[in-house]
Amino acid sequence: MTPLKTSAAQMVAEARARIDEIETADLIAMLDDPDLVVVDIRDPRERARTGYIPGAFHAPRGMIEFWVDPDSPYHKPIFSEPGKRFVFHCASGWRSALTVATLQDMGFPAAHLREGFSTWEAQGGPVEREA
Repeated sequence: MTPLKTSAAQMVAEARARIDEIETADLIAMLDDPDLVVVDIRDPRERARTGYIPGAFHAPRGMIEFWVDPDSPYHKPIFSEPGKRFVFHCASGWRSALTVATLQDMGFPAAHLREGFSTWEAQGGPVEREA
């Protein structure tokens, strides 16, 4: 295998250095804000296995750029709602860091949950589970 120029861990570190990171306790405290949109980018199987933040919008990681872009045929109107603040999360904060860095490059302001869903329930965050 040809050596990589940049590792995934290095990419995440570089993304985290330039994006807004939200701590778990802080996001829990913000959940009642009607202008907050929590976006869960985990795979549907992860959500089914571990539950999800109530009210979180599910947007699979592979479609984010297309769903956010108003010129894309895949655009989702939630991403064009005025006055909304978006916080993305994955399981551990790696995918969401890369996602938010990419969205920031596109001109879409967002933050991410630093530790991801991994500490959510243990820190008292509400969780819904599929029936």
